[in-house]
Amino acid sequence: MTTAERHEKTGSTTGTGNEPAHWSAEQILEAVSPRRARRLLEATLAEGFRPETDPARGNVTAGEGHMLLMPSTLGDWSGIKVATVSPENPQRGLPRIQATYLLMDTATLSVRALLEGNSLTTLRTPAISAVAVDHLAAPDARTLLVFGTGPQALSHIEAFADVRSFTEVVVCGRTPEKVDAVVEFAQGLGLQARAGDQEDVRGADVVVCATSASEPLFDGSLVRDSACVAAMGSHEPDHRELDSGLMGRAQVVVEDTTTALREAGDVVQAVADGALAEDALVPLADVVTGAVAPNTSRPRVFKCVGMSWEDLAVAVGVATGSQDAES
Repeated sequence: MTTAERHEKTGSTTGTGNEPAHWSAEQILEAVSPRRARRLLEATLAEGFRPETDPARGNVTAGEGHMLLMPSTLGDWSGIKVATVSPENPQRGLPRIQATYLLMDTATLSVRALLEGNSLTTLRTPAISAVAVDHLAAPDARTLLVFGTGPQALSHIEAFADVRSFTEVVVCGRTPEKVDAVVEFAQGLGLQARAGDQEDVRGADVVVCATSASEPLFDGSLVRDSACVAAMGSHEPDHRELDSGLMGRAQVVVEDTTTALREAGDVVQAVADGALAEDALVPLADVVTGAVAPNTSRPRVFKCVGMSWEDLAVAVGVATGSQDAES
């Protein structure tokens, strides 16, 4: 399918002359499936990109909140996501987080597309988690335990179900109605699902933490040595979802060591506690390329904070239609 045909199919606005194309959230999610997003990210790492070359996320105070500036370059393409966080917006009937992505060609730095940014986050965060889980979780993993009831909890269930054949999904959350909604979502994907609690960690093969918690969600000693844990709920050094005990006994995989030591509270606090050594952190790229093998004698933890290159890889996939095949 050509780019022109894809725009006609999705209804994206291409503009005239040198004007950039415009992609809405709906058009982005139609253009790139969760499976394709995962494959775009995995291919980027497999082809030799090193996340440590990505610029650091900028954080600028503005108004009642702050702006996040996330630039990156991947070969012929460059881009930047500008995300804003305004805590009081829900009271105004507006989203707490809003984002726009500018996609440029690297040669001229001309803007080629403007994309709704939150949808890119919705795609790339579970996609990078699924890349990690596909490499770190036991091949026969059957029970998925989900902490959280928001959009990322839903998207992680869908993404993880594409890399493992789960026979049960267990959902933990603070609000019964929201837990029931996530259970119903999982059932709609053809999965057996039920509500659960922290004690279900004991029997989980894969645990995903997708919350806004600032303190550990469960006792890390309950995690089995054979289990895989993916935590993505925060990118602030004073917030954590996992305790130091688990981080200290696990093989800890991160997107990038420097970024994790700056932004990942689960990592930062475990290092400060003396439970985790900085040089023990394993870059995900090394796992994807086979440079480092998963240690199946202990839990495998993937801590994700989200990086600029992930948004760019998915944005390029949206705008160019590359890697259309879903098989």
